[in-house]
Amino acid sequence: MRFEFEDHLGAVTRIVSELERDGKPARNVTLERSYDATTDDLWDAITNPERLSRWFLPIGGELKLGGRWQLEGSAGGIITDCVPPRFFATTWAFGGETSWIEARIAPEGETWCRLSLSHICPVNDHWQKYGPGAPGVGWDLGLVSLAVHLSDTGFECFDEDAFTSSAEGKALIASVSEDWRRAAVAGGESPAQADAAAKLTRAFYIGEESEQG
Repeated sequence: MRFEFEDHLGAVTRIVSELERDGKPARNVTLERSYDATTDDLWDAITNPERLSRWFLPIGGELKLGGRWQLEGSAGGIITDCVPPRFFATTWAFGGETSWIEARIAPEGETWCRLSLSHICPVNDHWQKYGPGAPGVGWDLGLVSLAVHLSDTGFECFDEDAFTSSAEGKALIASVSEDWRRAAVAGGESPAQADAAAKLTRAFYIGEESEQG
């Protein structure tokens, strides 16, 4: 059975909102998507190291309140709140910058549940350049991989590198980049700034030269 990647576009709600974190301006980049899974199964998929390595990245450390963790070749952090199987919060340290992740799971009937994933980002030079698409497109790809992991399509592992280099993957990235542009404007960003950031983000993920580069 073929996994319909394009179904991901309409399945995700994308929101950008303003807030403060530690007394400084920040932006909350939120993705929400429903999955055909129980609350316990989805919680296990996003917190069990063995399962995380199958759909996201290998992870080391202690996945518990106060525990330090490290993704292979990527971010690390400290878990600051944890209420299984509904909520966890963690710092997200990468590239010399610290941001914050919050994940919430809410049941929808007996067999479905909804994941709300928020990445709270400081308004720094990186944000000014790339906007919400920088974390947003990356998490969109992660939620696609999670959907494949939870599906019964026969896919054992989602190859993100192969997907993003394919025509189908590039089309998805272009579409979600546009969705994040619209979300940025709806969240108060100027259209000109949102347009420029979206172009750079799309070029980065697709591996193309941007018009500004």
